[in-house]
Amino acid sequence: QVQLVESGGGLVQAGGSLRLSCAASGRTFSTYRMGWFRQAPGKEREFVAAITYRGGFTSYAESVKGRFTISRDNAKNTVYLQMNNLKPEDTAVYYCAAQNQPLGVVLPTYYSDWGQGTQVTVSS
Repeated sequence: QVQLVESGGGLVQAGGSLRLSCAASGRTFSTYRMGWFRQAPGKEREFVAAITYRGGFTSYAESVKGRFTISRDNAKNTVYLQMNNLKPEDTAVYYCAAQNQPLGVVLPTYYSDWGQGTQVTVSS
């Protein structure tokens, strides 16, 4: 198991940027694929981005491709989500998640551990 704590959320105007961080406990962070999901009020949790163990491969939802960048620093046990050109429709609670088996990346059920979430609000 790994414990995850997100930070970096907040209120930003449309077109602005935020950088989310997710700090993981435990010495096996580098063995986990990591993902970011988000959930807006009244909607299901949706995939945002994922990154493999050493960061060699990333994947993104179409809605954020070209605007968001996922990265990780295994020495710091941290995964990041850089969000640029934010839009009001990006408003949601953002969660990081860890996957300890080589499954797919899109479904929340593929992930074994979750953080508590951080709120991102984009005003128009």
